[in-house]
Amino acid sequence: MLEFSHHPALVVASLAVALMAGFSGLAITRGASALPLARRKAVVAISAVALGGGIWSMHFVAMLGLQLPILFYYDGLVTLISALIAILMVGLALLILHFHRRTPASLTLAGAIVGAGIVAMHYVGMSGMELCRPVYSVGGVVVALVAALALSVAAIWVAYGERTRGHILLGTLFFGVSVFVVHFVAMAGTGFVGLGSGGGAGPILSNEILAMGVTLSSFAICGAFLLSGATFFPVKAAAPAAAVDAVAVPEEVVPTTAPVGARVSVPFEKDGRTQFLDAGAIAAVRAEGHYTVLYSGRAKLFCPWSISEAARRLGPAGLIRTHRSYLVNPAFVTEFRRTKDTGLCFFEAVESLPKVPVSRSRLSGVRDVLGI
Repeated sequence: MLEFSHHPALVVASLAVALMAGFSGLAITRGASALPLARRKAVVAISAVALGGGIWSMHFVAMLGLQLPILFYYDGLVTLISALIAILMVGLALLILHFHRRTPASLTLAGAIVGAGIVAMHYVGMSGMELCRPVYSVGGVVVALVAALALSVAAIWVAYGERTRGHILLGTLFFGVSVFVVHFVAMAGTGFVGLGSGGGAGPILSNEILAMGVTLSSFAICGAFLLSGATFFPVKAAAPAAAVDAVAVPEEVVPTTAPVGARVSVPFEKDGRTQFLDAGAIAAVRAEGHYTVLYSGRAKLFCPWSISEAARRLGPAGLIRTHRSYLVNPAFVTEFRRTKDTGLCFFEAVESLPKVPVSRSRLSGVRDVLGI
């Protein structure tokens, strides 16, 4: 068996690539389940390329750091197949997560598919080595497979159990560590023997050519990471004064465009006069006897509609029923928390109403609208 080692800088770089790819792929799909079908497919495809490409890039960044006493190459066709395997396996997992109901079984299945994709990509990629043959131990393969399945299932459970920013960041950590650990656990159970000649099916890739390809893929992952990070953390911006004046509401009310469907004007009573507020400016509606209270910015406004009438009239504007006493505008929701069989929606920009309950019977529908 040949002695081998790894370049420390490239080991660190491989972990960084895995983490950036994980964040990009998981952040891109936040809210994807609420998108129209065509856009959801596009987002899932982009995420699959980011996550699957990240698995492949991490592997070959680490392999560029592999130091052997002999010269070796890679079969170009097998190397390409290894990348496609990772992308397709991750894509299948994302289809389950974003086109089917999320249950403990579906989360576990998706995580297992991702883990199997990591392992398959690793060993197919290794089989593409020329002038050098990897030799695997049974224990190394088993440990790598168990680690991949356990960490990938944990990553999907964390990232998709709740689609908050904190869960996505923690899921990113699990995903990146999963790819990293599986590679080096598998390498610990691998030996290498030299061969006199190669017999690949595709063109030969030297380390120099492979390095250029990996550099390009890593650059794309870094770009996706920066773009995802720029929109992942919201920045509060004041609305133009003209927008406030246009709807004739109090100064503290910051209107926004209705998320879906037609514009709806909602009556409210103030100073003995009936005024109107665009539905897009309403963050939530709460039942108050036979009437309702509108929450918008720091304002609490009395509305003559009942909660049932408000639900009927405001449905086309995108407001959803979360509880028998509450309607919510998803555009204003900044955080969702699961509390056993119920939930809570939080509003950073609505000082008069920091949170709204979600009843058990409406939990699934609210999660679907919020894309979680």
